[in-house]
Amino acid sequence: MNASAMARGGRAQAERAARGSVTKGAARAGLTARGVIYLLVGLLALQIAFGEDKSQEADRQGALAEISQRPFGSVLLWALGIGLVGMALWRLSEVVFGSVGPEGRKPKKRLMALARCAFYSFVAYSVLAFAAGSGSGGGSSDEQSRDVTARVLELPGGQWIVGAGGIGIVVAGLWIGGRAVLRKYRDKMRMGQMSPAVRRAVDVTGVGGGAARGLVFAAAGVFAVRAAVDYRPDQAKGLDDTLRSFADTPAGPCLLACVAAGLVLFGLFSFAMARWRKV
Repeated sequence: MNASAMARGGRAQAERAARGSVTKGAARAGLTARGVIYLLVGLLALQIAFGEDKSQEADRQGALAEISQRPFGSVLLWALGIGLVGMALWRLSEVVFGSVGPEGRKPKKRLMALARCAFYSFVAYSVLAFAAGSGSGGGSSDEQSRDVTARVLELPGGQWIVGAGGIGIVVAGLWIGGRAVLRKYRDKMRMGQMSPAVRRAVDVTGVGGGAARGLVFAAAGVFAVRAAVDYRPDQAKGLDDTLRSFADTPAGPCLLACVAAGLVLFGLFSFAMARWRKV
């Protein structure tokens, strides 16, 4: 066997390992962890909408604080962080070997996987830091948004960078919501293994949850653009402030309640993805 054939064989073996049970388990653990966070954020936002506890933060920090107060909260936090590490590793495998589907090996798909890997690596680090006792979890999403925006605005061309980033977030939000409404997620799920009732439930959570998630992204992007135009980093909003801003619209708390319910649906959809997504 020549060197070229050995190299091809080694590469194929590595790819099989990357797509094996370990990677599948990591992906499913990561999707489950994501579902838990979105479910809790949505429930916290519902509490704010109904005026039950407006002191809570409806973001990742608030979700972690809520978990830490429960029995075996520390164990749950560590499990959540490890699950998110699995999500990052799964996305890294997609960077190296490509994702499922006929276009999974294209540079655009690998670049998207790299961005997701970086994002979930940061999220996993913040959750594990919280679990280890730092108590910060990286700080609230609002503080992070304002701090990052202030630093970028101080750079040469900072307004353009923040503005472009905000526009990119708006586009990403519209893309996320649009794909959800068009049910593009079906291409990545084993729909044939579901009963008709389960398929209907998946569509309800996928469409409603994805649309709400996309709307929140787009709104956060709009605030970032405003911060760039006005040169005011305090205009930038994290997840908590973005959600609260829906209550300040003419629709009032009703709109916030609808968006919050959508995030709960996305949490449930993530659980469905953990069960039926192609990996």
